[in-house]
Amino acid sequence: MTRVKICGNRQPADVLAAAEAGADFVGIIFADAPRRVQVETAQAMVRALGRPLEVHEIAMPPPARGHAREDEREWFRHGSRVLDAYLEAKRPLTVGVFADQPIDEVNEIAQETGIDLVQLSGDETWEDCLLVTKQTIQVVHVSALDSPSDPLARVEPGFAVALMLDSAHGPYRGGSGQPFDWEVARAVSAELPMFLAGGLNPENVAQAIDQVHPWAVDVSSGTERDGRKDHDLVRAFVDAVRRHDAAD
Repeated sequence: MTRVKICGNRQPADVLAAAEAGADFVGIIFADAPRRVQVETAQAMVRALGRPLEVHEIAMPPPARGHAREDEREWFRHGSRVLDAYLEAKRPLTVGVFADQPIDEVNEIAQETGIDLVQLSGDETWEDCLLVTKQTIQVVHVSALDSPSDPLARVEPGFAVALMLDSAHGPYRGGSGQPFDWEVARAVSAELPMFLAGGLNPENVAQAIDQVHPWAVDVSSGTERDGRKDHDLVRAFVDAVRRHDAAD
């Protein structure tokens, strides 16, 4: 099953609509971007979805073997099992999106809002993930100049629980509505589980899954109209993913 992350939510009604549609993750942006959400609003969004992950009973998979920290394939496969265990306890999971912010600020906002996961979408290092108090999704940005081997060479095991590939277009580190070369993503996805982001929408997500076979897909602007979350588009996006999975 392809997991779905609906990002760029700005109010409790948005995350509730995503949850009703069947999303696995909902993103709340704290980075300096047009979709940025204030802490008080984020608190209301998190509360709207019920109890935080940390209070749920979770049956975790066995720990990764020691050498997994040197093997990106085994490390991220174990990470996907960890996230699936979280999803068994709570769905959707809330993801706070940050970019180039002090880690102390990231941890403070994560604590104040009660988000379940942190996504680092700026120029943070892999080592920065270890300083975050929540499990972390690390984003690698792909430009038009990258060959299929380039992003995989920039992936480091032992730090983040998950990897996301997103487009390098635009100043806001994601949410640009611009795709990158899916052949690059396909080469990475063939080796390890990953989130695919960048220019996805209800019309092209099935094709993206066919070509890339990602563990999860992430959408923001592709489920918006006039810069605001459109709940009909959210439902259409999730439905497109589920129909593809059912037919596959």
